[in-house]
Amino acid sequence: MGASSRATRPVDAIEATAAAVAQVRRGHPWIYRDRIVRGLERCEAGDVRKIISGDEVVGVAVVDPGSPLAARVWSHDARFRLDVASMKARFEAAIARREAFVEATTTALRWVHGEGDRAPGVVVDRYGDVLVLRLDGPAIAAHLEEIVEALAAVARPRGVRSIALRSTLRGHAEQGKLEPLFGEPPPDEVVVAEHGVPFVVDLAHGQKTGAFLDQRDNRRRVGALAKGRRVLNLFSYAGGFSLHAALGGAASVTSVDVAAKAHATAQRSFRAAGVALEPHAFVAADVFRFLEQARARGDRWDVVVSDPPNMAPNDQARGRALSAYRKLHGACAAVLADGGVFCAASCSSHVSLEDFLGTLDDVALGRSDLRVVEIAGAGPDHPVLPAFPEGRYLEFVTLA
Repeated sequence: MGASSRATRPVDAIEATAAAVAQVRRGHPWIYRDRIVRGLERCEAGDVRKIISGDEVVGVAVVDPGSPLAARVWSHDARFRLDVASMKARFEAAIARREAFVEATTTALRWVHGEGDRAPGVVVDRYGDVLVLRLDGPAIAAHLEEIVEALAAVARPRGVRSIALRSTLRGHAEQGKLEPLFGEPPPDEVVVAEHGVPFVVDLAHGQKTGAFLDQRDNRRRVGALAKGRRVLNLFSYAGGFSLHAALGGAASVTSVDVAAKAHATAQRSFRAAGVALEPHAFVAADVFRFLEQARARGDRWDVVVSDPPNMAPNDQARGRALSAYRKLHGACAAVLADGGVFCAASCSSHVSLEDFLGTLDDVALGRSDLRVVEIAGAGPDHPVLPAFPEGRYLEFVTLA
């Protein structure tokens, strides 16, 4: 962090409340619109403004006056300029941070994790020689040209041949589709490795940037637990937990997801890894209905993995999400064999670890023989700022 500056109030500045300034000084990267005192009325989405407290500059942010989240702080240095050079330096630092934590046998990882890498709104995932970029909101999207130039500069020496945008914004490409930005057009599908395990990523139609990379280490942990056991993988999507369980020596793996196309991708990953589809099962069904029917039949599994989509996309949905988690976890516990292992995940920053553990108590599970033995989160390529609890979104709780 650079030195603060005291001078006449700059014109290109917005003034925030004392509470917001205190958060920024601690390292929190967000300022909400209702915590901005003045200056925002002169801004457009994508403008870069100094954040001031009195005459002191406490940060430099990209602003979006049309959003409740009106400013995202890139630096505490009053001299900071958001340009190709500063972005390149930020991206280089993010990549270097991962080199000590992600082994060479993994070729799919997050290169830039937005706020966690002090690059607010910018997410970059690497799949082999392809980079997929996601931008959170129109403010950072206004800097797309500079972002791509900076990314290309750090990517080319590292063997990247394609950079594409997975757009959630209208005006760049059809929402959810890949828009080529640099180099060769990206393929619809790639085969990458996770801890040396090959798997198929559907770049053209997959969720997020193509895969959920944050669960990488948790998938390996499930693989270590699976030997000789019957495994049930719920909300299985492209089958990452299933593949690791099968390679770990599971007696059988049952993958359940409502999307049949996701099962097709999972089966291609099994083949790429040299794993026979038998005796494993891929069931296209609603998870809640599947669990109800399995319980009625008396079916039981030794390891149950529950990794549902985000149930609380905002704070207003938190109460409903907690109720849904309790119902889901009770249904999972009802099909878990005695002496079994239950792995329960939540991917919402609006559900705290304490709240999530509350959905795994004896009443919710309908049994009292399970204990929390491990609590994990996202992998090291998804770093979190200590002063930014919103960045701690993933919980992976193992009970046995």
